Amino acid sequence: MKIVVTGGAGFIGSNFVKFILERYPDDSVVVLDKLTYAGNPENLAVFKHHPRFSFVRGDICDAGVVREVLSGTDAVLNFAAETHVDRSITDPEAFVRTDILGTFTLLEAVRQLGISRYVQISTDEVYGSIAEGSFREDSPLSPSSPYAASKAGADLLTLSYFTTHKLPVLITRSSNNYGPNQYPEKVIPLFITNAFEDEPLPLYGDGMNVRDWVYVEDNCEAIDVVLRNGKVGEIYNVGSGQEKPNIEMTKLILKFAPKPESLIHYVQDRKGHDRRYSMDFTKIKKLGWRPVTTFEDGLKKTIEWYRSNEAWWRRIKSGEFKEYYKNHYRIEN
Repeated sequence: MKIVVTGGAGFIGSNFVKFILERYPDDSVVVLDKLTYAGNPENLAVFKHHPRFSFVRGDICDAGVVREVLSGTDAVLNFAAETHVDRSITDPEAFVRTDILGTFTLLEAVRQLGISRYVQISTDEVYGSIAEGSFREDSPLSPSSPYAASKAGADLLTLSYFTTHKLPVLITRSSNNYGPNQYPEKVIPLFITNAFEDEPLPLYGDGMNVRDWVYVEDNCEAIDVVLRNGKVGEIYNVGSGQEKPNIEMTKLILKFAPKPESLIHYVQDRKGHDRRYSMDFTKIKKLGWRPVTTFEDGLKKTIEWYRSNEAWWRRIKSGEFKEYYKNHYRIEN
C-alpha cells in the first residue's frame, strides 16, 4: 500500500510513519508537510535514506502540490493541522485556513483521483466538555475554542463528501496524546522539560480539569486499525479510559522526574477552558483494538525520551519559544 501522511513531521504523524514502516514491509510512505513551527524534520531524520520513505515540503492548501503528491496513492491520512488551543485564541485565522481549507483541498484531490481510503485525524475536543458520562461518536458537536471549532468543521466537511460523493472517508477522534517527539508547548512535554530545568510548571486554574490520556503508539495502532478495517463513512473514538485531573498528571511528572512539587505554579485559567473530556470508545474495540499502555508506564517512557533527547527539545525551547512561553504564562525571571 502506498500511503500519504500529511503533517508527518509533527508529533502524532511522525510516530505513525515510524509505526507503518516498522510494521508493514510492503507499505511505502510519502510525507507532505509544510514544516511550520511544530513540524520538525528531525522527527523523520532516521528515515532519510529509507527505501520506502519520501518527503515533500508543501502546504495542504496548495491544490497543485496536493494533487501531484496524492497521484497514484492508495490511502491518505490527514494529520496536518494547527492544534494548540492557546494559539487558536490569539491567531484563529491560521487554524481556519489549515484545518478547514486544507481538509477541503485534500478531499477534492481524493475525489478527483479516485483514491480508495481517506482518514481524517480529529480530536475529542470537537465534543466540548462533559460533566458526567462519556461522548459517543453520534454525540452533538459543541467545540469551545477556535481550534476545536476548526476541527469540527473539518469533520463535518469530510462526512459531507461521504454523503454527497460516496468518498471512502473515515474519522478518528482521539483523546489527549503524549509521548516522544511532542512539541514542548503542549502540557506534558512542557512540564517535563521545565522540571528538568527546575523551572515553574504553569498549571491552569485550580488544576482540576480532567483529560483522558492515550499514549501515542496506542493511538497510531488505533488509526491503522481504522485505516484497514474501519467502515467507510464512520467515526471512531480513540481513548484509554485513563482520566486524570491535571494536578494529578502534574504531580506524577514531578514524582517520576523526580522533582519537588514546589515547582507547581498556578496561573490564570485559559479562556473557555473545557472542564472534562471523556469518550466512549466501545466502537473501535469491536474492530479488535485496545489501549495497552498505562498512563504511569507511558509517562515514565516519555520522561526518559525527553531525558535522552535533551538537544532536541533545548533547540526548540530557545529563542522565540522562550519569549512566547514567558509572555503567555506571565512567568517572571
